[in-house]
Amino acid sequence: MSNFLNKINPIRTGVIGSLFTALCCFTPILAILLGTLGLGWLIGYLDYVLFPVLFIFLSLTVYGLSRQRSGNPS
Repeated sequence: MSNFLNKINPIRTGVIGSLFTALCCFTPILAILLGTLGLGWLIGYLDYVLFPVLFIFLSLTVYGLSRQRSGNPS
């Protein structure tokens, strides 16, 4: 796990993922896209997926910031 996190930048990955997930979660972009593709029935389940993914990306950002603050930058 540590080797994997050394290859990626957790701060950059966390921030980009959080912004993308928040954009999909709080705007109707994903609902419009799913409706266009004929998958409108999935719209009711988006919160069950997007909120945990947002939490994971925010946690990754906090992990990267705490790692950078402790003097072990990634």
